[in-house]
Amino acid sequence: MKIALCSSSVPFVQGGYRNIVEWLHAKIVEHGHQVEILYIPQDDQAQTRVEQFGMYRLIDLAQSAERIICFRPFSYAIPHDHKIVWFIHHLRIFYDLWDSSLRGFPDDARHRNLRDTLRGLDTAALVEARKIYTNSRIIGERLKFYNGLDSEVLYPPIYKPENYRNLGQNDEIACVCRIEEHKRQHLLVEAMRHTRTPVRLRLSGRCADAAYGIKIRQIITENGLENRVSFENRWITDQEKFDTFANCLASAYLPMDEDSFGYPTLEAAHSCKPSLTAIDSGGVLEFVEDGRNGNVCQPDPIDLADKMDQMYMNKSKSKNMGIEAREKIGELQISWTHVLEKLLK
Repeated sequence: MKIALCSSSVPFVQGGYRNIVEWLHAKIVEHGHQVEILYIPQDDQAQTRVEQFGMYRLIDLAQSAERIICFRPFSYAIPHDHKIVWFIHHLRIFYDLWDSSLRGFPDDARHRNLRDTLRGLDTAALVEARKIYTNSRIIGERLKFYNGLDSEVLYPPIYKPENYRNLGQNDEIACVCRIEEHKRQHLLVEAMRHTRTPVRLRLSGRCADAAYGIKIRQIITENGLENRVSFENRWITDQEKFDTFANCLASAYLPMDEDSFGYPTLEAAHSCKPSLTAIDSGGVLEFVEDGRNGNVCQPDPIDLADKMDQMYMNKSKSKNMGIEAREKIGELQISWTHVLEKLLK
């Protein structure tokens, strides 16, 4: 079968959606199909959103692909008789983040009309799909609330889970992901001021905003945490990542209202390591259960410090929570076998 994987993309930005698309490409090829990835560049100008949507409607893949699988907005606008949508997220400033400080333009009649138009266009395009999957339960709930559409959760696996292993426990809480304000690494660093044990923190990932990296460095320096906090402002290699998760005490991932459980949570689980997250981290809470396979705390440095100390002082419990994290993968059917069974049926 000839299958086109269609997604919008932001040039030079490596988001998790690229992993979903490119890993799926490799797995479908292994399954014996012909697969092509179509990335269509997209910008963040609110005023051109309707025109960008129209551009996708002009794409004709009817003769070249027997099936298309669509991901980010507005790739699902591409017309096709056999369109499957693996819905990653809305353009959230026109949905659940409309009333937030992230909107970036006024809440006036002109922009409300744009919002309502885009919501209508989204719904009309998504209705055309033979099946809609989402990458988390919270995304499915938003689709139902805003667009009135039913969907099925299909959690994205990591590419080669067999590369992750457990080599024991050191004293580090590891946070391996993009370094960004909404990922809240600064809370982890601030928490280190309040810990009572020799627990350590390792931050690994590229800063999207140089100012945020400077902020983290300042917190480390001003509080004399250089010997207890390791901050690597770069994408570490795959092998370094495997080794980090294999040896760490636990993983920390506490984004603000994340769309999904996040790859760091799953990478830690494959390494039999528990995760530390926050009560407002969104989709992460679909995986992490407090006290079972990780710790869930307030997004507050003092509460974070207490949970980090608990993980350090009771390494036996941390080990058992890591084993439970690995079990949760099977419970949620997070595997490429399951994904291909759904997308290719």
